[in-house]
Amino acid sequence: MRREIAIVGAPTSIGIRPYDDGRARRLDLAPAALREQGLVARLAARDRGDVVSPPYRDLVRSGTRPRNEEEVATYSSALARRVAAAAEGGAFVLVLGGDCSIVLGCLLGARRPGAPTPGLAYVDAHADFGTPEESLTGSVASMCLALAVGRGDTRLARLADDGPLANAADVALLARRDEAEPWYGHAALQASPVLDLPGAVLRRLGPEAVARAALDRLTRPGSGGFWIHLDADVLDPTVVPAVDSPVSDGLGLTELEELIAPLVRHPQALGLELTIYDPSLDPDRTSAARLTSLLERVLGPA
Repeated sequence: MRREIAIVGAPTSIGIRPYDDGRARRLDLAPAALREQGLVARLAARDRGDVVSPPYRDLVRSGTRPRNEEEVATYSSALARRVAAAAEGGAFVLVLGGDCSIVLGCLLGARRPGAPTPGLAYVDAHADFGTPEESLTGSVASMCLALAVGRGDTRLARLADDGPLANAADVALLARRDEAEPWYGHAALQASPVLDLPGAVLRRLGPEAVARAALDRLTRPGSGGFWIHLDADVLDPTVVPAVDSPVSDGLGLTELEELIAPLVRHPQALGLELTIYDPSLDPDRTSAARLTSLLERVLGPA
């Protein structure tokens, strides 16, 4: 990549439910684990440091509200400020998460005064399109695409003053494989203008064709650039097992590289965030090494 790359760490787990034994998940360890692989130097990037997360509060879900609702809102605003500062001068921003809720702060930070609302390429094994009322877990991470386009009776769906963080017509949802889990908002997704290209379509058309279709949607005339959300669970768990919601029959590393490389290298790409890698499930750091190598191949110096 010829553009400057600025790295921001988002070490947070407040957007995802605890493990079944009540312990908070350790996605907050991910930025450090990825940096330990030499990621900053390998990308010749500028490190803008971490945005420290508030503590986890809602270990037990209360009603139908999102877990840690106020904390996620506060953190999203802080992350947005860091992303906006990192992007100054036209840098491509790489955010190392953390759970999927960080997409809210990333989108908020990617907005520019007077510019159109950025689009969103959402690369994930799950649709994440349910509302707080529909969610089985209350995790913001399970509903963050819905929140990004303004769905849900929560302030997290209204973090921007002038409308949703992303317009549904400017969203491409790529490679999901959650057909057996309709509580991720499938009915609403089908009725929305989101471009939904699930894993079965990707396998039929190929990752490069799906990337082209996504770019056709994301770079229409008058668009304001686009952000890329990359959840590590889009990869098959035999390739990267250290994720919190593994789903079988995922992408291989080459398939994912062919899918995201055209996106990150497009001149209208604003940045990318990587989520759901949990170092506590990766004692030998095999998953960290594979994710770092993937990022180096698609973002490293040409």
